[in-house]
Amino acid sequence: MLQSLLLRASNSISLPLPNRHQLSPSPKPLSAWIDAAPSAGQSPSNYRSALPSLRCTAAGGGSELQPLQNQGMAAQDEKDPRIARISSSIRIIPDFPKKGILFQDITTLLLDTKAFKDTIDLFVDRYKGKNISVVAGIEARGFIFGPPIALAIGAKFVPLRKPKKLPGEVISEEYSLEYGKDVIEMHVGAVQAGERALVIDDLIATGGTLCAAIRLLERVGVHVVECACVIELPELKGRERLEDKPLFVLISG
Repeated sequence: MLQSLLLRASNSISLPLPNRHQLSPSPKPLSAWIDAAPSAGQSPSNYRSALPSLRCTAAGGGSELQPLQNQGMAAQDEKDPRIARISSSIRIIPDFPKKGILFQDITTLLLDTKAFKDTIDLFVDRYKGKNISVVAGIEARGFIFGPPIALAIGAKFVPLRKPKKLPGEVISEEYSLEYGKDVIEMHVGAVQAGERALVIDDLIATGGTLCAAIRLLERVGVHVVECACVIELPELKGRERLEDKPLFVLISG
């Protein structure tokens, strides 16, 4: 049986493949999009990894969180047909980018216009009317889900990018990888102290990048209302790493 590998930086975490993820001629598993291993010469900054000791709270404290009610899983309402459609629209590609790796592909979710719209609608239903003025999307797949959510709830979209990708003056947050460090950046002046923000990404695994995003926003006085992801990999305990930071996910992979 192939093993589901979560690869971050130059290291890999091997997880047993659940029965419901076993491949079939037309696989429609409940799954997540897992980053592939970096090829030779490719910067490890494209892959998320973090040490368990990393804290989410910005140095010197942060704004006091007031989590939304009923935080946790949208999938707790299993009768909602949107959840089943979303989960079944994400496919597994075996042996990509190399043999033995199961690549979890969300491009099929994007091809299914109903499933993609349902994904956005579930987030919009949760955050509309919550006085959120900032949707901060983590590079790169947070850029897919963040902008339509921001437009629908009347918020601005702020990209949180890898180093040297933003042209203007930036504020940076460094975070630990198992074999080094990585950095996430935001334009100076993109947000203002006192604004209420939602942090969005496609997947939470170990939680390192979400922690860095929270710290970056809190350093400039932004109130992080919640983090939101399409999929959570609970075996990697990213939710625990977020400590008291609220997290909302649609699917548990």
